[in-house]
Amino acid sequence: MKLSDFDFDLPEALIATRPARPRSSARLLLAEGDGIADRTVADLPGILRPGDRLVLNNTKVIPARLSGTRSRTVPQGGEGVARIEVTLLEPLASGGWSALARPLRKLKAGEVIRFSDALSAEVTGIADGRLTLAFDCEGAAFEAALAEAGQMPLPPYIAALRPPDAQDMDDYQPVFARHAGAVASPTASLHFDAALLAALRARGVDFTEVTLHVGAGTFLPVKVEDVATHRMHAERGEVTPAAAAEINATRAAGGRIIPVGTTALRLIESAADASGALHPWQGSTDIFIYPGYRFRVTDALITNFHLPRSTLLMLVSALMGQGRIRRIYAHATNSGYRFFSYGDASLLIPGPGERSADGT
Repeated sequence: MKLSDFDFDLPEALIATRPARPRSSARLLLAEGDGIADRTVADLPGILRPGDRLVLNNTKVIPARLSGTRSRTVPQGGEGVARIEVTLLEPLASGGWSALARPLRKLKAGEVIRFSDALSAEVTGIADGRLTLAFDCEGAAFEAALAEAGQMPLPPYIAALRPPDAQDMDDYQPVFARHAGAVASPTASLHFDAALLAALRARGVDFTEVTLHVGAGTFLPVKVEDVATHRMHAERGEVTPAAAAEINATRAAGGRIIPVGTTALRLIESAADASGALHPWQGSTDIFIYPGYRFRVTDALITNFHLPRSTLLMLVSALMGQGRIRRIYAHATNSGYRFFSYGDASLLIPGPGERSADGT
């Protein structure tokens, strides 16, 4: 299976740089079995069945992009100041953070980067193009200072078209976000607002929340031609005992399990055993789902439209079959669907036997 098997032409004009407003007014491509229908996200209460269960990723995106200054004494006297751009990647067990910085060559271990009057960090190490940072505050004080000094970490394909601004602090955050730790948004969640959630509850659709802190690795390109040799980045997550019990009860009652987004899907597939039973789970997952994978607990998926040659395109190809996904994406591009994080959505419901598709 080659990387080129997952390529397609995408006009730049279809890359969304702002979300639909209201959120649920985004278009929804409904792919069920062999059929394709053009709907909107607001139509979901009429599409889903009573007893279905949506699995929501309640991670909260932190404003992980920081701009600061590094000062040092120069040989001729005085102070040398360099502006440093930092992107936080993930918290470390030691209590610090792994991060990227530009320009990295202007930093040395032991130096301090000041981001605001309330936030600074010491560089505690530099290795393999990354640095580790120890911030001068933690807990609620850290979150408050980060909210004031940071910007939302927009994906590279949006940041290349426009800079982040104050509106992204709301737009790039799911309405049910609760647990801070993600440095990228679980973007299928961005289509849900309070009115849609209420309408789905009234329909008899149930919800379960899980947590997977989405990392910056979600944007890393696949660099190997043989996709089976690709190594996924790891992301931290948790399925609580209550969440596992809710999902197992829905399956026992004949309801469908429908993750909202590939992050929620990857987490519950990591926590499920071979029979499809979900177990409480906490840790890091680097599960890589590509054609040939046999889904354990997922019956359908709500997701956005993904990058060519990406692991997420491989995941939806595993769910629906490669040929089917090619037809779905051809329909999406020909019909002007908006792509990527701020783009439109799809509801992918495989037909009989497709959940263990071999990619044909």
